[in-house]
Amino acid sequence: MISENFIWVALLINLFGTAIYLLDTLKGKVKPNKVTWILWTINPLIAFAAEIHQQVGIQSLLTFLIGFGPLLIFLASFVNKNAYWKITKADVVCGLFSLIGLSLWYLTRVGNLAIVFSIIADAFAALPTLYKAYHHPKTENSFAYLTASVSGAITLFTITFWNFQTYAFPAYIFLINFLIVIAIRFQFNKNKSLT
Repeated sequence: MISENFIWVALLINLFGTAIYLLDTLKGKVKPNKVTWILWTINPLIAFAAEIHQQVGIQSLLTFLIGFGPLLIFLASFVNKNAYWKITKADVVCGLFSLIGLSLWYLTRVGNLAIVFSIIADAFAALPTLYKAYHHPKTENSFAYLTASVSGAITLFTITFWNFQTYAFPAYIFLINFLIVIAIRFQFNKNKSLT
């Protein structure tokens, strides 16, 4: 394991990637799905609240940042004429999982339930972007997802006491962002424009 102080490096890396994506959003270079990005705000913030309740410690800062960055991108997407707002069945399911997670945490005060449902809901929210990254890789910026994945990995390496509440969300962040990076960078599907 590495020193907990490396969490600050992870946060800076993530902030840098978020800033690049935010600028690309404002310039119209990327086409964020507003539904995905608002759900990527809500779910990590639910997990962050649960981690605070579970006394996770400094590693919870990554979870907070993973929610705060998408909030900025969601707000910036209103400036980007190419961003789109399309509510799908997956978005509705994701929203329901978010509400269930928040409700179960509130009713039971079991933070791990909120973390589980936040991860499930976040994964559902990621599906439209993963699909878009696969089918229309030029509408995304892999750098932002790479920095999020690296931040998740660094956070995992700072954990000294491994339990669900400390590793679950960083491990998920590492994995989902890595999958999106692969979809964008390897351009399995050669469609270049979003229709």
